[in-house]
Amino acid sequence: MSRIRNEQFRSKVMSAEQAAAFIKDGMNVGFSGFTGSGYPKAVPVALAAQIEAAHDDGRPFKIGVFTGASTAPELDGALAQVDGIGFRMPYQSDPVLRRKINEGFTDYCDIHLGLSGPLTASGFLGKLDVAVIEITAITEDGELIPSSSLGNNLLWLETADRVILEVNHWQSLDLYGMHDVYYQPALPPHRVPIPITGAGDRIGQKTLRVDPAKVIAVVETEAPDRNSPFKPLDDQSKMIAGHLLDFLSHEVKIGRLPRNLLPLQSGVGNIANAVLAGLLDGPFDQITSYTEVIQDGMVDLLDSGKMTVASATAFSLSPQYAEQLNDGAAEYSQKIILRPQDVSNNPEVIRRLGVIACNGLIEADIYGNVNSTHIMGSRMQNGLGGSGDFTRNAYISSFVTPSVAKDGAISCIVPMVSHVDHTEHDVQVVITEQGLADLRGLAPRQRARLVIDRCAHPDFKPALEEYFERALRVANSQHTPHDLATALSWHVKFLETGSMKGA
Repeated sequence: MSRIRNEQFRSKVMSAEQAAAFIKDGMNVGFSGFTGSGYPKAVPVALAAQIEAAHDDGRPFKIGVFTGASTAPELDGALAQVDGIGFRMPYQSDPVLRRKINEGFTDYCDIHLGLSGPLTASGFLGKLDVAVIEITAITEDGELIPSSSLGNNLLWLETADRVILEVNHWQSLDLYGMHDVYYQPALPPHRVPIPITGAGDRIGQKTLRVDPAKVIAVVETEAPDRNSPFKPLDDQSKMIAGHLLDFLSHEVKIGRLPRNLLPLQSGVGNIANAVLAGLLDGPFDQITSYTEVIQDGMVDLLDSGKMTVASATAFSLSPQYAEQLNDGAAEYSQKIILRPQDVSNNPEVIRRLGVIACNGLIEADIYGNVNSTHIMGSRMQNGLGGSGDFTRNAYISSFVTPSVAKDGAISCIVPMVSHVDHTEHDVQVVITEQGLADLRGLAPRQRARLVIDRCAHPDFKPALEEYFERALRVANSQHTPHDLATALSWHVKFLETGSMKGA
């Protein structure tokens, strides 16, 4: 059975090379894709080959790349490898692209994921010339069945001048019905309230729409998403998860949370996945999730019956779980809802539902400021992602991290973060394997003592205590005491020796 069931679209089927030829130097291209799912697999590779050929001939060829979030080596990696990306937003995780960004070759705009679509729709980032969107199938009526992520696809299809579709036969046809495509005015003053009052609410339609006149090419593919296995759960991750579960149990006991909690948000990564795994053995039932990415641990919670519904915009699964979800997509579509990211990451909805947010970090300082994007303040790692959308608006915002990195050479708890992504005003709970610091309602000096006591590794605790006492003297016990010279020396020490020990 053909996946392209509309004759008008069938007449536009061509090779990836032919489709890529429509993209020219200087264009802005909106690609589908979010955390390695639902990105186009063939057109970017063909485009990279054409860019490389142009460069070999001495012709300039760079494009602006807009996505939902990170993609994969076939997109970000392939285009960055041939020096084809002049501008990139809003989030990335490819090592080749990261190097190009830090070398200054690619201009990278690190935007809150919930804002990236509306900012593009406003025209501030320039015209979107082409959208390249992966889908599962095209219906008889010309509607598009989305694949394993929605991301910014709706806005790219509406905003772009021209559209290229990749119909991926690897994606399960049973994904039909999993998506909740909500069409809303993208910009003020025409916006209206998003009518979601529960994580499981469906408010949109099952398919995406596109003006057939804008579609210039349809490419058929059959290739899996980029699915990376998670690391096995280690004792450190289990301890971090245990501290968070104990905290949530306490909040339930004293009546600040209901017995089934509030909707959960989980950032991407091994520790966040470990927290989800910990919930399997936890005391909570009838859990719900309102998040941006569904990981292995959330699938296990759905399978166990502990979680009743998970709302997100994309998957980030290991190969085993991606196959499991593909095989059981019809059943999972009753429990999983995939939404556009300007809905999954919408601040008003997050605030209304009272989401409990849990995200990772690179470093946190003793006052609760968090750096989740930069190494040593200057070198971009991946980007902010959706952590800001959820942290600022969550009912409870928590961050999880090991207390040390680089085999114990670096403390993840520092006097002053080298780059601020989340301020002390938004960060409520910091958790390491050492313990948990609940910072709500505390003054800066109280927070500092608690973070050092509960979260710092024993190897670094004396130095942090010494810093804080010195800061109290130097700053004459002012509201947020800092000794800027000493705080800076922590990071300088690592640059000079590769270790913070003895800072």
